[in-house]
Amino acid sequence: MPKILIADDSRFQVQTLTSWFSPRGFEVITALDAFQTWTFALRTGPDVILLDINMPAGNGIDILQKLRGSPKTKHIPVIVITGDQNPATEAEARKLGAADFLHKPVDQDRICAAVDRALVPQARKATP
Repeated sequence: MPKILIADDSRFQVQTLTSWFSPRGFEVITALDAFQTWTFALRTGPDVILLDINMPAGNGIDILQKLRGSPKTKHIPVIVITGDQNPATEAEARKLGAADFLHKPVDQDRICAAVDRALVPQARKATP
């Protein structure tokens, strides 16, 4: 069962994303701020992370930088989902290795397709 870490300070967004991924067979882990995101990523080793940019206790860009800098988490695909419309934010996230960058509101088909694309390279690595 693949693990997905959903990191967003909006409980509504977390609940919506959880309702989309749980029925698809994902174990869902949720984080409501940047500190929880970092801690849960280290502890649980998710297969993919959905990361909001604007959260309490730090921001998504800082967390993405930490994730890429740690040997434990640098391989985890991170999909940024944000309401931030600043092109510099997207450029920075992509420079730091975000697997995808989606603007809110996202629809179920787009986010599920992005997660599927992010997981394909991992599936190839796991196949002998």
